[in-house]
Formats: sequence, structure tokens, C-alpha cells
Amino acid sequence: MKKTDVVSYEELNEIQRQQLESLEILPEQLAFSGDIYCALNTLLIRPSGDIAGFALLVDDIPRGFFLLKRRSCLPHWAQADAATLHALQIDHRVQGQGLGKVFLQGLPQAARLKWPEVQQLMLSVDADNLAAMNLYRSQGWIDTGQAYEGRIGYERRMVLAL
Repeated sequence: MKKTDVVSYEELNEIQRQQLESLEILPEQLAFSGDIYCALNTLLIRPSGDIAGFALLVDDIPRGFFLLKRRSCLPHWAQADAATLHALQIDHRVQGQGLGKVFLQGLPQAARLKWPEVQQLMLSVDADNLAAMNLYRSQGWIDTGQAYEGRIGYERRMVLAL
């Protein structure tokens, strides 16, 4: 069995940070999550205590990444006591192995360790992204309704209480 762990970007060593930069997602997924360069740019160009990056390590190699945002970096549709999930991506070479579920299962603990005051996690997902919506629901996220009009229709707001 493969060893998996969700760790903060700061915990990655230099080799793992370089490996993370080679993370690739499928072209059709770019519209939903962006690529690793956009995510790392958001995290690193103007560092903020209100944005945190996390990697999914599989046998100590980064195979996924996501961002959490809080307080001053929250999107307009989020509640003040929340952290919001952004740029969730799993390398296309290891998709279909249940790593998205593993990542989401490690997310609450990672959020609590980073920001203990956060009461809930929130995300918005394109209403047409059924695979993502089903994945989130299977991990206990609750669809609370439309968050805002997105690029091709409404985004659904989903919440996970901590």
C-alpha cells in the first residue's frame, strides 16, 4: 500500500518543491482548477498569512495540490469563519486511484492545524462539474445552493463543518 500524507507547502523539501512544479492536469480540467503555475503564483508572489498551500504526497512525491484562503483573501460568497478551497488538482498520471478522496480526507486536519479558528470549509464548484460535486458529497460536503454566477452558469457553494 502506498503511503499518503497531506502536508503544507512549507514542509516540502527543495526536491519535493521541484517535483510539485511538474504536476500536470488534463486540459479539460484547467477551466476548473487552473494549473500548478497559477496556484503557486497565487501562493508565492505576494505571500500572505491568509493563503496556504498543501500538497498530497504519495510515497513522499507530490501528486496533488490545493490552496486554502481565509479572512482577507476570502471570496465574496464565503462566510467570515470559513477557509475556502481553491485550485484542487491531482496529477493526471495518478488520477483514478482514489487520491482525490485521500486529499479531501486529509483536508480538515490540515486546515485545523494551520488555522484552528476556522469553523468550516467552503468551496464553489461549477454546476456542470458533476464528477467533482459527487466527490465532494461523498466526503461529507453539503451543497448549500448557488454561490454566484460563474463563467458558464451558476457555481454551487459547498460546505464542510469542522
